[in-house]
Amino acid sequence: MNDPVPVPDLQGVRPSLVQLTHVIYALHAVAVVIGVTSSATVAGGFVFGLPSLVAVFLNWLKRGEVRGTWLDSHFAWQIRTFWFTLLWLVVYGLLIITILGIPIAWILIVILGLWVGYRVIRGWVALGGARPVG
Repeated sequence: MNDPVPVPDLQGVRPSLVQLTHVIYALHAVAVVIGVTSSATVAGGFVFGLPSLVAVFLNWLKRGEVRGTWLDSHFAWQIRTFWFTLLWLVVYGLLIITILGIPIAWILIVILGLWVGYRVIRGWVALGGARPVG
């Protein structure tokens, strides 16, 4: 009674692009794990870590090939996650240089790390179901 696992309908998208999107999510996930397990923060590891930098480079490089498909939402999701994380890290940096802002900055960095992890997981789950994200 081994029923075959249903394969999601890729809706006309090349399987290689779906695999690439999985690789990109995996690179982002590695960056999150590095942030959790090292002295770096999740957000810092995500924005400045080599895995995420490679992932965002691949997003920009291959974005034209997914334009107009459901994968386009994943590429936009990943790129926006990267840039919004960078923006909030700048805010964090501005807060950390003021004595009064330090407690707020530490709360912000924890929330930002959780948000990044959520975005990676939510996007990857949607990709596994061959659904757009957003």
